[in-house]
Amino acid sequence: MKILVVGGGIGGMSAAIALAQSGHEIELIDIDPAWRVYGAGITITGPTLRAYRRLGMLEAIKAQGAITNGARIFASDGTFLNQLDEPVLEEGLPATGGIMRPVLHRIMQQRVKMLDINVQLGLTVDSLAQDDTGVSVTFSDGRRDRMDLVIGADGILSRVRSLIFPGQLEPQETGQACWRISMKRPAGFERGEFYLGGAAPAGITACSPTEIYMWMLTRHEPGSWMPDDEAFDRLHAELAGYGGTIAWIRENMQRSDWVNYRPLAAVLQPEPWAIGRIALLGDAAHATTPHLASGAGMAVEDALVLAEELALADRSVSASLLAYSARRFPRCRDVVETSVGVGNMQLDGAPAEVVGSHIGAGLHRLAAEY
Repeated sequence: MKILVVGGGIGGMSAAIALAQSGHEIELIDIDPAWRVYGAGITITGPTLRAYRRLGMLEAIKAQGAITNGARIFASDGTFLNQLDEPVLEEGLPATGGIMRPVLHRIMQQRVKMLDINVQLGLTVDSLAQDDTGVSVTFSDGRRDRMDLVIGADGILSRVRSLIFPGQLEPQETGQACWRISMKRPAGFERGEFYLGGAAPAGITACSPTEIYMWMLTRHEPGSWMPDDEAFDRLHAELAGYGGTIAWIRENMQRSDWVNYRPLAAVLQPEPWAIGRIALLGDAAHATTPHLASGAGMAVEDALVLAEELALADRSVSASLLAYSARRFPRCRDVVETSVGVGNMQLDGAPAEVVGSHIGAGLHRLAAEY
């Protein structure tokens, strides 16, 4: 089939790759004419590594990122509390890892190019009109084309969703914001670390042999914002009182390190995530917070399930898209609800052991096959 994928991020590239591997003709478009990505590191859990393995990118991620086995949980003062041992899901599959987000995007972009996928940049869609045989698309540059189906993987503020899906929900800020800093990796840092139980939970992930990123969640007043030129000094002040590796970060962070402050928002769109020959994928359908480190992983799994359902014979395209939505909704709902629930526990000052147990239980549920 001739398939249009709108959005060139993790979800869109995963869909393009999975569908191209199934033999479909793909056009992938992205609104950014430079096809850039911003951000620090990204934690890649076992389920996400499993999904990337099926897209043929596991070895590149292992080579260019950092693979670890589980994590350690500390109190904010650096007191060790517990091990968080993430299960190994398949033979030869690492338990968990991390990678710099721009590096991950380059790996995925290279895979897209290897598959000769048609990529058009600086584009979105202006209108979509479908019937029983296909979708008529008008692009933002005025071009028109006919597609067998359209996948909206264009993020939390999806243009495809706004054009086609009635009753869409707007993302809601959760009351937390996420600080991130990317910097050099300290000597001897081998496992991920969580710092729980304080007013501002935090964590550290290795992203390469030489780099780490740290995140920290603080209370956020909805509608407020943090000017970029204040972020470094504010983060340095927020880290006062922490022990362990976070104390090392506070003492060694440089103004040249990448620092970012972003309010958290989440939304789970009502099912089904498909109407006729048009479907939603990734953040366009289920934008979550980072508490289970599974937003990207759910988008990659979406792509694999979509390709599987479309590969089944003797079924209409619309029926296959509805089957994709039905398979994905419960798992993605669990991720969104658990992540937002953990954030609410943190805002309420829940003990570290309680928060850690909910995170661990969520990760173990995700260990099951998608």
